[in-house]
Amino acid sequence: MSSYFSDASFKFLRGLARNNNREWFHAHKADYDTHVREPFQRLLTDLQPVLAGVSEHYRAEPKTVGGSLFRIHRDTRFANDKTPYKNWQGARLFHERGRQVEAPSFYLHLQPGNCFIGAGLWHPQADTLRRVRHFIIDNPGSWKAAAYDGKFRRRFDLDDSETLTRMPRGFPDDFAFADDLKRKNFVALRAIDDDTMTGPRLLKTLETDLKGLARFTDYLCAALDLEF
Repeated sequence: MSSYFSDASFKFLRGLARNNNREWFHAHKADYDTHVREPFQRLLTDLQPVLAGVSEHYRAEPKTVGGSLFRIHRDTRFANDKTPYKNWQGARLFHERGRQVEAPSFYLHLQPGNCFIGAGLWHPQADTLRRVRHFIIDNPGSWKAAAYDGKFRRRFDLDDSETLTRMPRGFPDDFAFADDLKRKNFVALRAIDDDTMTGPRLLKTLETDLKGLARFTDYLCAALDLEF
């Protein structure tokens, strides 16, 4: 098995974090292309058959523009932080209907000391949140199986970074999964150590992760009337 990322990938991203300006980036753009963008595109290509084995409705699209890769450029129009670049590279494995409707996605994050894989709904719109919450109310048994299965929770964590302090209006306080109804994000994730990210078993590791995240993602798709 071949590797995708290397110490040079992390070296570039660390350098960008220290020198987040256009002059430095353009002087080192060849390093970005060679050690970050192009290996990520190769990985996305190799993930296509893996992803097809998990769900025929998800896509790993390696093209440079409009594909799975997020742009390295930040949108600073409404941000307090005006630095022009992200000091990480991410990719979204998206649902085939994700261009038309809000849908769960798989996500892979490359950043020194903070690599991870995840799946779910990040910062969903209010109507999407409402639909997921109602679906959990109506289908608590399958939510327990999707989000609290022992094997699943030994490998993945649910993101608890943003939650409501009170139960959302119209939902019962005494519901078995009341804390889940307070979530603003429905995301499961797992950290990937740097050695694995740069090692020869990355593709096999991601295959195990995508299969492990399938039931959780399937549940969210069902909540939004999407195929999985």
